[in-house]
This record gives sequence, structure tokens and C-alpha cells, in this order.
Amino acid sequence: MQYLGEICALLTACCWSGSALAFSAAALRVGSVRLNVTRLLVAAVLLFAVVLLAGFEPHLSTSQLRNLVISGIVGLVIGDTFLFKAYESVGARTGMLIMSAAPAMSALLAYLLLGEILGSMGFIGMAVTLFGIALVVLEQRASSSVQPGSYSKGIMYAFIAAAGQAGGLVLAKMAFNEGPVNGFVATLIRIVSAIIVIFPIARLAGEYNDVLALYLRDRKALSLTFLGAFLGPFLGITLSLISVSYTSVGISATLMATVPILMLPIVHFVLKEQV
Repeated sequence: MQYLGEICALLTACCWSGSALAFSAAALRVGSVRLNVTRLLVAAVLLFAVVLLAGFEPHLSTSQLRNLVISGIVGLVIGDTFLFKAYESVGARTGMLIMSAAPAMSALLAYLLLGEILGSMGFIGMAVTLFGIALVVLEQRASSSVQPGSYSKGIMYAFIAAAGQAGGLVLAKMAFNEGPVNGFVATLIRIVSAIIVIFPIARLAGEYNDVLALYLRDRKALSLTFLGAFLGPFLGITLSLISVSYTSVGISATLMATVPILMLPIVHFVLKEQV
């Protein structure tokens, strides 16, 4: 199907718009680490059910498996943990705005590691995007009610998250370049890899204790986490991997970075906020 990669990238952006708002609200109620681990566990159950019922078989080489495992750790453990910390500090809108730097990082990594050619217009687009981000961040910092130290940390967390997403996307692309991989299988491998790393760390650090009791007390946090898990790691990440398997990383990441734009009508009509 023509433009399948581009269509999947836009659908990814739609899913991530909804998950960003759900996760932003949930992070304030349960904390970023609890949220990250729980949404990965929920997504893993959903993905395992789909892979099992649909009969998808993971025909992967050792290098494909390695790249997907590292991709999951870089993108979902490092990238998303810092994204949720950014949500706690500066909110979903500002956090996702900074994530607009991810396409520039993705394109640069794809050029260095995959040899994907980036034309002069691509470099101009990167420069304009980064300049626009800088202007908005400086403007919001001046008018923000968030403490200056917390705001600066939130911006730093969001940039680390963008780098994590870019690295995870390019590593996944390396796996797809070697041979065909089912999107749901690839997402399941990435998420299980992330759980294996982040779950014991969270437990040892005391960041994932009494989670069931916490969610049972706060049903809204539970519903927000489930909604975000369905839209984000289950559906959104799967669509993003299908996207990079059919088009270049730069194009895919650029279309996925339209999340801040797609969030505007949700924020205005659903949350009744001024935009």
C-alpha cells in the first residue's frame, strides 16, 4: 500500500496525543516510575494476547533480536522514564513540544548509522524546528508558574526523552532493514526487554511498592493508565514500528512529531483550556 509508512506515522501521532494527556494526568497521581512500569505491564499483556491469538511467529535473527532489545531499553526505559518526569515538571504540552526535537535527532542518527540521506531542506527543517522550540520554551519559562529550577529540569528531562525516542527508533529500523518483522512481535520484544530492566530497578529502589493498593484507591489513575497504555505502548508504538519499516526514519519521526499540533483541539474542546 502506497504511503502506508506515512499513514501509520500520523496514526501514531494521534495515539500519542491521547496517551500524552492520559499519562500526564496519571503521573501526577501515581508518580513517573510507577506509571512507566505499570503501563508497560498492561501493554505487554495486551500484545501477548494479540500475538498468541493471531498466531504471529517471531522469525528473527540474533542481530534483529539484539537491536530490538536495545531499542526497547533505550526508548522505553530511558526515553519514556524521562518523558514522564518531564510531564511531572512542565506538563504534557511543553513536554511533547520539546519532543519535537526527536525528528532532528532521529534523522541525524539515521544518517550516521543507516546512511539515510538528508537533503538541504531537511537540515533547514531541523533548524527551524529547534529554533521554534527554543522560542516557545523561553517564552513559557518567563510566564510559567512552575519554579525556575523545576522548569529547567523538566526541559532537560524532555530533551533526554527525545534522544531516547530517536535512538530507540533508529535501532528498531536497523532490525527491520535486516528482514521483515511483524510490528506486534517487535513491540512485544521491546516492551518485555524494557520490563526486564526497569521492574527490578524500580522494586529495589522502593519506587514500585504497594502499587495495586494505590491503584485500587485511585480508580481514576487506574483508568488513565489503562487508556494511556492502550493508546501509547500497545497501539502507538506498534504503528510507529510499522511506519519505520515502510518509510525513512526522518519522514516517520517528523510526522510523529505533529503530536503538539494534534493535542491542541483535545486540550481546547475536552479539557476546556485556552490554546
